[in-house]
Amino acid sequence: MIDSSLRQTRQAVLIVDDTPENLTLLYGLLKDRYRVLVANSGERALQLLDGEVLPDLVLLDVMMPGIGGFAVCRQLKSTARTARIPVIFLTAMSEHDDEQAGFNAGAVDYIVKPISPPIVLARVNTHMQLKAAADFLEDQAAFLRREVDIRTREVQVIQDVTIMALASLAETRDHETGNHIRRTQNYVRALARQLQSLPRFGAVLDDDTIDMLYKSAPLHDIGKVGIPDAILLKPGKLTPEEFEIMKTHTTLGRDAIATAEKLLDAPSSFLRLAREIANYHQEKWDGSGYPEGLAGDAIPVSARLMAVADVYDALISRRVYKPPFPHEQAVEIIRAGRGQHFDPDMVDAFDAIAEEFRAIARRYADE
Repeated sequence: MIDSSLRQTRQAVLIVDDTPENLTLLYGLLKDRYRVLVANSGERALQLLDGEVLPDLVLLDVMMPGIGGFAVCRQLKSTARTARIPVIFLTAMSEHDDEQAGFNAGAVDYIVKPISPPIVLARVNTHMQLKAAADFLEDQAAFLRREVDIRTREVQVIQDVTIMALASLAETRDHETGNHIRRTQNYVRALARQLQSLPRFGAVLDDDTIDMLYKSAPLHDIGKVGIPDAILLKPGKLTPEEFEIMKTHTTLGRDAIATAEKLLDAPSSFLRLAREIANYHQEKWDGSGYPEGLAGDAIPVSARLMAVADVYDALISRRVYKPPFPHEQAVEIIRAGRGQHFDPDMVDAFDAIAEEFRAIARRYADE
């Protein structure tokens, strides 16, 4: 006698037939090898298939009162939860067109009545083995997908932490910038989201790009690690010579990120955005910025976003060379730079969410 716990591990077959004699015959034929479920109508079969435990295979009569076998099969195949269950039709309909209709409905096999027990056992066994193999592969694939997801999340966390560590390293050179990198990355994300609805930016600022902009924004001033303290921390106005050295923080950051890009086997959209921001965030809409004097749309969108975020935060923050400006004054200065320092559309977007910028500044205020 088979132990009940072992019986529960066996594959299950659902027999659907409106004739009691056929149900009895098939049940007796299969019960010692499989767990057997029975249904005497298409409606009852669909109820069982909607239950918690699904069969591994369905033996399905075609001609039944109410819902026929073809309709049951089509409904079973139309639902993701049951679509992978193989169906074998059992029927007295033996014409070629009948068989074709069965396969078109989604069946994997077609057995003509009156049945031959050896043929039924052989066909059921074959498709049960195929189902077991398919289930094994699906389980393995699902396991691998979960492992890949876990490893991907780990890599993303490591990447994010590394970025923040590098950005914080640059910020420690200037002891008064505090939470500058936190504020600016949130400003950039808020502004990008506001611009998404404009046709001019919609195709560029998709959700994935905005996420990468948020993560890469902290590296905008990474080049400051190469600026001497006497210039970076000077409390007064820089001389023309000192300002030329200060301007090189853009190209120093660009070159450092470009070097990292070369170490990768494939292009990195994230590092491309980080390189753009580092290199071009000091460019101005009218072409008067640095390091290349780009103007208008020649300046990458990523850098134009950072320009607004960086200037706003510099205005509201205390620096060695100035006190913090009130939010209202900073907003007026940004507005005044429309079409000169900043992309006009970005200034309009900033103006619409200026209170969100204020809230971000308060949330990540320097102690």
